[in-house]
Amino acid sequence: MTHAAAIRGKARELLQTGQVECVLGYETGSRGRVRPAFIYRPEEVERLVWNQACTHNLTTYLPAKLRPTKPGQTPRHVAVVVKACDSRAINVLLAENQFTRDQVHVIGVVCDGIVEGAGFERIPESGAAPPPALQRRCQRCDDRVPLVYDTRIGEPPAEHPLAENLPGDAELDRLEAMTPAERAGFWLAQFDRCLRCYACRQACPMCNCPTCLYERDDSLWVGMGIGSSEKRTFHLGRAYHLAGRCIGCDECERVCPMNIPISLLNRKLAKEIELAFGYRAGLAPVPGPLVTVLESGEVKP
Repeated sequence: MTHAAAIRGKARELLQTGQVECVLGYETGSRGRVRPAFIYRPEEVERLVWNQACTHNLTTYLPAKLRPTKPGQTPRHVAVVVKACDSRAINVLLAENQFTRDQVHVIGVVCDGIVEGAGFERIPESGAAPPPALQRRCQRCDDRVPLVYDTRIGEPPAEHPLAENLPGDAELDRLEAMTPAERAGFWLAQFDRCLRCYACRQACPMCNCPTCLYERDDSLWVGMGIGSSEKRTFHLGRAYHLAGRCIGCDECERVCPMNIPISLLNRKLAKEIELAFGYRAGLAPVPGPLVTVLESGEVKP
């Protein structure tokens, strides 16, 4: 049985038995590109697919899908298809009390990596063209099995398919080799190309504040304009909000229309957090070192 068939079978079972109200998965759109799919009825599960173009981190949609639509409404339940990197986002969201574990049925898929161009280009069928390269995050990835799941699709490889000669992070090495002045100049030039379109924020599962600090016209710190100061404050502030929380799915960088290396900044902060605290975001459902979870369930960075 293929991964896609197994996903469809499990989705059908969960919807028919009423265990979940919705299944978050992937489908092929009208232009041949893979996109997120929201399946509410058993007869719709045939739309679900799985291949190396399933790049989107679907956990981004979980808080909104699980949030009660009416006061006093019983907790909602959904299923979500995740890759290994996506599953770490679930652990962070659980640690921050965004939802409870019983609300989400996690369909974890053993992943062979996602190809470059997924989400924007139509991926050729096998044999139709030379196979595209894997995304850079997948080339650096040392895991293929989700860390958290209720249903696992696929068998863990006896040997990591990319275990040999995993490349280091050459971009991060170059950044760290710069002088402080060179790094400042590099980042300010990158930030100044920003359009303030918020695509990075919308694609990020960790950017889930009900009201974004950087989209308030009455903010004391930054306005909604696109001047240099606003753009720089947005990116630096967002990076610090993600310190100890970013799980490295790199969706922020993938969706950026200006090709700003957003994930490079996140990886640098993740490295510093790991060196200082021995903590990597999402390995377990525990709060990061820069996050405080109050008794009320409120989360403060």
